[in-house]
Amino acid sequence: MRISKEKCVGCANCVPVCTVGAIYIDEDGLANINADECVECHNCYRSLSFEHLRPSFTRTIRRLLKKISLRFQPDPDICPTEAIVPEDLEWPRIVRQAFSDPMVTHESTGVHGRGTEEVKTNDVSHRIKKGEVGLVVEFGRPGIGVFFREVQKATRVMATAGARFEQGNPVTKMMTNPATGDIQEDVLNEKVLSCIVEITTTIQDIVHTLTIIKEICKASETVVSIGVSTVCEEDGSEPLRDILTQQGYETGWAKLNLGLGRATNSSFTSRENL
Repeated sequence: MRISKEKCVGCANCVPVCTVGAIYIDEDGLANINADECVECHNCYRSLSFEHLRPSFTRTIRRLLKKISLRFQPDPDICPTEAIVPEDLEWPRIVRQAFSDPMVTHESTGVHGRGTEEVKTNDVSHRIKKGEVGLVVEFGRPGIGVFFREVQKATRVMATAGARFEQGNPVTKMMTNPATGDIQEDVLNEKVLSCIVEITTTIQDIVHTLTIIKEICKASETVVSIGVSTVCEEDGSEPLRDILTQQGYETGWAKLNLGLGRATNSSFTSRENL
């Protein structure tokens, strides 16, 4: 994404809509984008309506009004001169858009947003089997974001601890070696709004795994969110909830997803606890 210097009139309407604070007003009084911080989410492009005022005319009016202590300011949801310009992105920068723009589909998984349905459809996908626990570890959030070099620090630790990375996950698909948690070197300096790492462990190992992830959180330079899920027993009991409670976690119903259109075993209903 870029802002055309020829078209921008410095109204600054685009500054507050940037999800990571990458847009700023430079010394020329015009809007600019910090390319290193921009995650290519295209929120600025979609959030503002475009008028097609002539830039030279608009700048002249603004200067004249300023001399008499008046100001021509477009409505806050408008870019008056259509100065925000989306660019054709190439690899590896296009990775930013794939993880940050909810309108884009991940080529590797066919899923919008961050490229994974996580375990929300487990009752039809059966990703997580009985006795297993699925963990989603999300790095970054709007307003902060995350570089993949930070994600790799975490995935390397997870791999050392024996984590099994979910194959249908876009972060896993960018790994050169899932056994070590190494991510492709050419994407390490790419920043995204957020991404999700998915791993599978067992009920017996969940306490050990959560302890490792806690240590990862302490060393991380971004926000880390954790979700866990398992398959209920046939009698409806939830062994994972008891374990989490004993470890001091507050659990509650986050989502209950029922698969439609495919025959499933009702005893394999998936519950996700946070």
